[in-house]
Amino acid sequence: MSSSPHEPSVVLLHGWPVTQAHWRNLLPLLSSSGFTPIPITLPGLGAVPEGIHSFRKSELAAQLREQLIEQRLTRFAVIGHDWGGTVAILLAAAMPDAVTALVVEEEILPGISVDIPTPGAEQYPSWHGPFNRVPGLAEQLVSGREDAYYGTFLHQSAGPAGLDPAVLRSYIDAYEADGVLEAGLGYYRTRSDDIVDVGRIRDDQIRTPVLAIGGRYAMGSAVAEGLHPLAADVSSLVMERSGHYPVEQEPELAAHAIIEFLERYHLGR
Repeated sequence: MSSSPHEPSVVLLHGWPVTQAHWRNLLPLLSSSGFTPIPITLPGLGAVPEGIHSFRKSELAAQLREQLIEQRLTRFAVIGHDWGGTVAILLAAAMPDAVTALVVEEEILPGISVDIPTPGAEQYPSWHGPFNRVPGLAEQLVSGREDAYYGTFLHQSAGPAGLDPAVLRSYIDAYEADGVLEAGLGYYRTRSDDIVDVGRIRDDQIRTPVLAIGGRYAMGSAVAEGLHPLAADVSSLVMERSGHYPVEQEPELAAHAIIEFLERYHLGR
C-alpha cells in the first residue's frame, strides 16, 4: 500500500505470534478518521521471510526505513505491537524528522528492567522468552505441536477476555508455515545485540511523542514505565479488560485513544 507524502500516513507493525489480523478493527476506524493506514508484516512474523539473515531489531528498522523511503513517505506515525514496538522505537530514533507520533502496544524493550504489576504479573507468560532463546530446543520440540506451543502462549497472554477463536486459529495456522518458527525464534536470539542498540537510545532519548498502551492482564503500566528512559514524552493508557492484545480485546476504546493521540501529534489539531 502506498501513500502520497501529503497524506497522514500511519505505519502499523504487529508482533509475535500474530498477523495483520491484529489490526482488523483498527484499520477501518483509522481510515474513516482521515488517516492512511499502512500495515506492514516484519520478516517472519506469520509469513515466510525472504532474504533476511538477521533479526536484530536495529537492522529490521534500517530495512524498514529504506522501504518507507522507497515509498516516498517522509512524514508518518507508527503503531507497534510487541516486537513491532521495539522496531518502531528504533525507527523513530533513526528517522526523528519523519516519525511524528508513536503508539507502543504491549512491549517492554530488550534491556529495560521494569516489574509488571498485578494482575498481569500472574497472568502474562514468562516461559516463552527463555524457551525461545535456547538454541535448538524449540526446533526439536515445537514441530507438530504448534497448537500446544502457540495456542498456550496466546491463551495465557490474552488474559480472561481471550481472543476471537477464529482469529486465534488463524494465528496458529500462519505460524505453522515452513520457516516461520525459525524466524520467530530469531527475534528472541538477538537479545544481546538488541540490548546494546536500545542502550544507545537511553543516551539520546527520542523526542517523538509516545502513547504507551498496556493491557491490565498483561504488561499494564509497565509499558509506559519502560519507555520513560527512552522517550522524553510518554503518555500512558492501561486497558482494564485486556491482556496482550488491547486493540483486539477493547477495539473501540483503544481506537478512540489512538486516533485522539494521532490527531493531536500527527495532525497537530
